[in-house]
Amino acid sequence: MNGPVGSGAVARTWDGAAYERVADWQGREGLALVERLDLRGDETVLDAGCGTGRVARHLLERLPRGRVIGVDASPAMLEVARAHLDDARVQLVLADLVDLRLDVPVDAVVSGAAFHWVLDQDLLFARLHAALRPGGRLLAWHGGRGSHAALYEAADDVARREPFARFFDGWTLPIAFTGADETASRLADAGFVDIECRIEPYRHEHDSVDYFRTVSLGAHLEQLPDALRDPFLAEVLATQQRPYCSSINRLSLDARRSPGRS
Repeated sequence: MNGPVGSGAVARTWDGAAYERVADWQGREGLALVERLDLRGDETVLDAGCGTGRVARHLLERLPRGRVIGVDASPAMLEVARAHLDDARVQLVLADLVDLRLDVPVDAVVSGAAFHWVLDQDLLFARLHAALRPGGRLLAWHGGRGSHAALYEAADDVARREPFARFFDGWTLPIAFTGADETASRLADAGFVDIECRIEPYRHEHDSVDYFRTVSLGAHLEQLPDALRDPFLAEVLATQQRPYCSSINRLSLDARRSPGRS
């Protein structure tokens, strides 16, 4: 059942408050991402797939005279983001990244743990390229090929059993875990230059059932009626060692829009 299907952005119902509680490590990774940006302090930066606004909060500290545009497809995520980002320098936009169109190009695009939720990666990178000014930088990371492999193998096994099987008939996991080479090729096709893509194993140990419920197994649970969600989650997690480990092949990418392209 693993593998992306269809095209465009994944339609998932997110619990923004729960994500804010369980996504501390994404926040730390977001801070590291922002620190890699070379900023004067007056730029406009797009946070692509901003979620609850953790990366945007770090950006504001680096942009005392600048602006942040946060884009996310989840109303629940943006509701939490607004509660943390009551600042005139921030504009939050409800939109799929594949539908992104900005009136004025931005100086940089950053994104943490978002792009694997967009199935049409070619269109994604075309939209981000169009959103950047000439010479603007794209800096991001997301799940790469093989992420959560053991967890999703266990989830597939449980999904083939009753009483769950009929709810997963014909379903595939709607996540685009891609490789470094194919991502670099897509970025080049979209017009990016100075491209660097690499995959690095990343292990996050925790003891939070809510992390699986909210993030890594959320798409599975949405297939099920409420009465079967906790039993499914329990059967999958019974196969995992404690403390739990979210094992991600982190795909990092760094690229620029060519200074000579209008």
